[in-house]
Amino acid sequence: QVHLLESPGGSVQAGGSLRLSCVAPGFASADSCMGWFRQGVGQEREAIAFMHFGTGNIYYADSVKGRFTVSRDYAKYTMYLQMDNLAPEDTARYICAAAFPCFSDVRLGTWSPNTWGQGTQVTVSE
Repeated sequence: QVHLLESPGGSVQAGGSLRLSCVAPGFASADSCMGWFRQGVGQEREAIAFMHFGTGNIYYADSVKGRFTVSRDYAKYTMYLQMDNLAPEDTARYICAAAFPCFSDVRLGTWSPNTWGQGTQVTVSE
């Protein structure tokens, strides 16, 4: 079973940027997906972005599209979530997740990870 190791989150003022990373040693199958969820206090968990490794397609939630960018360093088995123009409503616990198998027709609303990171807190102040 893959282990997901997340970088620490942090605090930033509105308009600022943060980058999260998630290392998944050895996790590289083309039939896999990896991405991020977030959950604010009193809110439901939200899928915000994921990448299908085989196609390279990346899917974003409307709430983060244009501000957040997912990328992957294949050699380091690491996925990054670059978060720009952060707003207070982005305050949440961000959780890295992975799925194997993960088929190419999976979309953001339907992908179902079977491995989860520990999560990391991101706080955006006014």
